[in-house]
Amino acid sequence: MSTSAALTVPDLIAQYGGIALDKQNDLAAVIGNNDWNADLSEGTLSFGDELVFPIQVLGTFSHVSNTFLWGWANVQSDIPENLLQQALQLKQYGEQHQVALFANGQFEASLNDVHYIGMIASGMFGSSAYYVADYGQGALLVTIKSDIIDAARTDTPQRILTVFPQLVSLFEMNHREAFTSYLKARDFAITVSGNELSATHNNNSIVATFDELNRLASLNGKLS
Repeated sequence: MSTSAALTVPDLIAQYGGIALDKQNDLAAVIGNNDWNADLSEGTLSFGDELVFPIQVLGTFSHVSNTFLWGWANVQSDIPENLLQQALQLKQYGEQHQVALFANGQFEASLNDVHYIGMIASGMFGSSAYYVADYGQGALLVTIKSDIIDAARTDTPQRILTVFPQLVSLFEMNHREAFTSYLKARDFAITVSGNELSATHNNNSIVATFDELNRLASLNGKLS
């Protein structure tokens, strides 16, 4: 787990959201329209015959009861313990820092909560992506680690201008904090003046403004 200070769930979402959505776009480009298949005995998630990825199981979401069940609390499914290492580390973090989202075995949740957990885990553990494997009545949430996905990374600065508005339109978070973390992860140097944030990297510059509630008001870039 790469975070050293105790951070709240909103802090963690802001810290990892931008890069997590970057990774999700990379994953989508790799797997295309292939259907998924999970093999927990092998610890893999496959998309067709060629794409087989090692996974960590975080938990499951029920569309029926709108609850999330952490993998370590799912005793009925007998999930191999080696697939629960990330979930157990998040549990430990939750117990140490009073983060109910990580410490409670089962709780009422929305599908967005599932994505928040996936984004946080993806960032904390340096995963290649997370995946919500929907099976009708519910969905299995896993993280994936794969050189294939990592090699598909699209680090063009232009992507920031499309990914970040997409991120804040889909999920609740502090826009200013999330954008700052995203740019730092992409190695941009940042200057702040009031509600304006300027960022530069090589010959690329990005300027964002935020309102009094730290919501994104405008986003522009001069990119090479």
